[in-house]
Amino acid sequence: MIRAITANFALMTLAGVALAWFQPALFTWMTDGSIRVAGQPLLSVGLGVIMLAMGLTLTFADYRALAHMPKALAIGVVAQFAIMPLTGFAVARAVGLEQGLAVGLILVACCPGGTASNIVTYLARGNLALSVAMTMCSTMAAVALTPLLTGALAGAYVDIDRWALFRDMLAVVLVPVVLGTLISEYLPGIARRVSEWLPLVAALIVVLIVGGIVGGSKELIREHAEKLLLATFLLHAFGFALGYLAAKVLGLGVTERRTISIEVGMQNSGLGSGLAKAPTFAAQFPDAMQAALAPVPAALSAVWHVVIGSLLAGWWRRKVEPEERAGER
Repeated sequence: MIRAITANFALMTLAGVALAWFQPALFTWMTDGSIRVAGQPLLSVGLGVIMLAMGLTLTFADYRALAHMPKALAIGVVAQFAIMPLTGFAVARAVGLEQGLAVGLILVACCPGGTASNIVTYLARGNLALSVAMTMCSTMAAVALTPLLTGALAGAYVDIDRWALFRDMLAVVLVPVVLGTLISEYLPGIARRVSEWLPLVAALIVVLIVGGIVGGSKELIREHAEKLLLATFLLHAFGFALGYLAAKVLGLGVTERRTISIEVGMQNSGLGSGLAKAPTFAAQFPDAMQAALAPVPAALSAVWHVVIGSLLAGWWRRKVEPEERAGER
C-alpha cells in the first residue's frame, strides 16, 4: 500500500497543489512558521525527515559501490550542477523575472536531485542503481555547491550570504542523511521497520511543503502566473533535454541517458522551498515583497518536474529502443 502511494508521487503532488489553491489553510500551517518543534520551524523539521528517509535507504556498501560506475556517475553529477544552475540563470534573464522570483528560480536550480527521481527512473526503465547513486552524490555535494553556485549566480540580483546557506544545508541535508546511513548500517532492524512507512511520510511532507508555499503565495502566483509558469517549465524542460543530450554525446547507453535526463531534470524542490523560506535567506532581501516571492518558483518547479518526468517515464516505458532490441537477442 505504502509503495503504491509513493509510486504515485506525481499525482499526490498535483492533487496537493490543486487542493492548496482552493483551501490554503489545509497546508499553510506547514510553512508559515507558526508551529515549532524544539525551537525549530516545522518546515525545517520536515526537510530533515525527508533527508533522514533518504539516509535510511543507504549503507556503507552503497557508498563503496560508487566506484563501479565512475563514468556515468561523474557525467551525471557534473551535468546536475552545470546544466541546471546555468539554465536557471539564463531563463531568469530571458524571461525577465524580477529579483525575488529570479533568485528563487536560481536557488532551486542549484539544489540537488530529488528522491522522486528514483521512482520516475524505475518507471522509465532507467538504471535505478545509477539514479540512487546520483541522488546520493548530488545531495552530499550540494552541501557545498548549492551555496557556492547560488551565491555566484543569484548574486547578480541580491547579495547572497553563502555561509548562512551552507549552515542551513548542513542542518537540513548533511546531518539527517549521515544519521540515516548510520542507523541503516548499525541498527538494520530499526531501519527496516522505519523504512516501511518513512518514504510515505517523506512524500506527504513534500506535498505539504509545496502546497503550503502555493497556498500561502496564491495571490503572488496569480499576479506573476504567466512568467512564473513559463520560467519553471523552461527550467525543467531544458534540464531533461540537455541531461539526455549530454549523456548521449559522451557515449552513454540508452538506460543511462534516461537516468541522467531524469536526475538532471528533477530537482529537490522541497529543499529549495525550505531554503528560500528560511529567515536567514529572506533577510538578504531589502524588500520584504521580494523575499516573499523567492520560495514560489520552487513550489511550481515541483509541479512541472513531476509532470514532465511522469510523461517521459510513460513514453520511455512503452518505447523499445534499437539498442534494447539488440541486447535482447
